[in-house]
Amino acid sequence: MAHRIVSQVVVTGARVFGRAFAEAYKQAQASGKYAGQQKAAGKSTTTSSVTIDEACKILNVKPPASGEHDLEHVMTRFKKLFDTNNPEKGGSFYLQSKILRARERLEMEFREVERKAAHDKELKEGWNPKVYKDN
Repeated sequence: MAHRIVSQVVVTGARVFGRAFAEAYKQAQASGKYAGQQKAAGKSTTTSSVTIDEACKILNVKPPASGEHDLEHVMTRFKKLFDTNNPEKGGSFYLQSKILRARERLEMEFREVERKAAHDKELKEGWNPKVYKDN
């Protein structure tokens, strides 16, 4: 009698595990297909990406307008919020990671704006290579 109950538990468990595995496989295939389509379209597929508006709201800073930005203010807000949400002080690791992603997103945007400004300046003034002379 006990061997019958054990075999039913094993068969039922295997059936449940098999269905869960099949469903997870289908989801992984769909996710991979979607990521491939997004990559072909030139879009970012990272799940942790934060928009500029979200980053500004998280750090409570103004969005960069027409190339103007204040990285020092962003870093000040980041340090304050990051330290406030330290899990060792009773804060939230989730909030801390959102704050970090917001800072990274704004830094990425600022670097892109600076790169574009330097490129535009170079186009406007012409290419002026730096020449180093050996003595």
